[in-house]
Amino acid sequence: MAEQIKLGVDEAGKGPVIGPMCIAGVCATEEQERKLKALGVADSKKLTAKKREQLAPSIQKYVTSWYVLEIEPAKIDDLRNIMTMNEIMVVGFSKVVGELAQKTTVNTAILDAADVKEERFGLRVKEECVKKNPKTENIEFISKHKADNLSPVVSAASILAKVRRDELIEGIKKREGVDFGSGYPSDPKTVEFLEKTAGEKKEFPDYVRKSWETAKKYNL
Repeated sequence: MAEQIKLGVDEAGKGPVIGPMCIAGVCATEEQERKLKALGVADSKKLTAKKREQLAPSIQKYVTSWYVLEIEPAKIDDLRNIMTMNEIMVVGFSKVVGELAQKTTVNTAILDAADVKEERFGLRVKEECVKKNPKTENIEFISKHKADNLSPVVSAASILAKVRRDELIEGIKKREGVDFGSGYPSDPKTVEFLEKTAGEKKEFPDYVRKSWETAKKYNL
């Protein structure tokens, strides 16, 4: 009997006003999941940046396959003209599942639910997947809140997503010569950056999500 493959999917960067969103998927066998546990994978939010950066290469080395989808701020803004953020999450998660299902025979997909109704999110992601690739009909979809606490493959996905987003954020800061903090609306550095840009009557740069209320209130 062929080994059962689990696919975990999670995102980093759904809420920030600055920077991309990254959605990662990790495929692993039962034995590989045990290795992930031994490595110390956990919800990325519970790990230091240094620990996440140390774990990411090992995750990529030990699992069957992995993939990170990057959705740029301008793309998020465009999509928000025609759909809600939850719908964007459905499309993004389904793209990650579809990408990995093309190269790996996935038996179970475990999703960190991005909807108040866990089951609804899973059903919608599966529906979107099957539209693009009928073979995904055979995958069992499990959608849970805080799945990154419950499943090693989702924990691993959360780490890859967070590490990649952090890399992209640092790349923007280096390229632009600015420090806007984490990019989250609750970060004083981020708010200070937005206020300074607005005060200079400049248009927000392309790495700012202009459809966010935090940015829209400046009427730039």
